[in-house]
Amino acid sequence: MHSTFKKAAITSAVTAALLAGGLVTSTASAEISANIGLTSNYLFRGVSESDDRAAIQGGIDFEHEGGFYLGTWTSSLDGSADRGGYEVDLYFGVAGEMGGSGVGFDVGYIYYAYPGAESADDANFGELYGALDFMGLYGMINYVTNADDSDLESSLAYEIGYSFGATPDIALGATIGHVNWDHRDWEDYTWWSLYLTKATAMGDFTFAYTQNDTDEDDDPRFNVSFVMSF
Repeated sequence: MHSTFKKAAITSAVTAALLAGGLVTSTASAEISANIGLTSNYLFRGVSESDDRAAIQGGIDFEHEGGFYLGTWTSSLDGSADRGGYEVDLYFGVAGEMGGSGVGFDVGYIYYAYPGAESADDANFGELYGALDFMGLYGMINYVTNADDSDLESSLAYEIGYSFGATPDIALGATIGHVNWDHRDWEDYTWWSLYLTKATAMGDFTFAYTQNDTDEDDDPRFNVSFVMSF
């Protein structure tokens, strides 16, 4: 089962991705961007979605100058029966700044689909999310609003993090999150990550350490990711 958020375009791997951006085409009112990447381990909320193996990922985003955005993102997975070989995320929302306060906001909805799962009707789910950020510090909440597996509904994920530019092309960051399942028999857990992102002419490299406090899967993980934006 997916450990609920992405991303998707909004994932701890997503946290590093938020540092990167790319423009494919722009007009006075909108822009479209795309990205493609490779990671040595697809980690989402402190848990491997690729069975500790490499994954190929990519997405397309549309953003209007008024703050509305929508997009899709996909990644290869571990090929297990409950998730299949790939994930497809669809999302939309509104982002902007609260007046001239310097406080940014982001609210939206994301749907996680697993077309290759043997029981796809039990795998897919959607979340509402909201986030605030100020001077590199951010907080985020995700709430499962609908799920094919009713045991997943009403689960919550919390995340806070901080990132800063150490040099013009290097960013350092830290994230800590907590997943609170609505199902009483599922183990709630906390996860954390430290990462460094290096911007190059080709794209962005991210080097990360991630760990969680689950009983069965708490080994530290070190992974490398590369994202190229267009």
